[in-house]
Amino acid sequence: MIHRHRDLIWRICSNYRLSAAWTTEDAFHEVLCNLWRGYRSFDHRSSEQTWIYRVATNTMNTLSRKKGNQPVAESSDRHEPSYKDDDFSDLVKLIESTSEPDRTIIMTHAHGYSYAEIAKITGLSVAAVSMRLTRALRKLRKQYNQ
Repeated sequence: MIHRHRDLIWRICSNYRLSAAWTTEDAFHEVLCNLWRGYRSFDHRSSEQTWIYRVATNTMNTLSRKKGNQPVAESSDRHEPSYKDDDFSDLVKLIESTSEPDRTIIMTHAHGYSYAEIAKITGLSVAAVSMRLTRALRKLRKQYNQ
């Protein structure tokens, strides 16, 4: 199961900027440990991918909250395209400044998940996902335009 969804896990881990003490690989291994520990509780009511996404995002949000893990401006271990566009960089900073639930909803939406899938990942209703995403995107647009 992990081999089938390895790229998804890596993408989630690389979307977070942690302190210099954490590399993307360290975070990836932390997610794998949490998947291993939580597998017995996986009840197959959701798809493997949805469950993995939820465990990975929860792990990354926990790592982001830990003391000393304040985001850094750049991380040399990031495995993502090198964007020179200042607008893109500003947008990433704005997304990172949102609350954990909003950031999770925005990122899952950006990764192409449906509202129903996002609802399963976050534990919210589909209507709540729709409302929160609409509000979060409206807020991002306003902040971005300022």
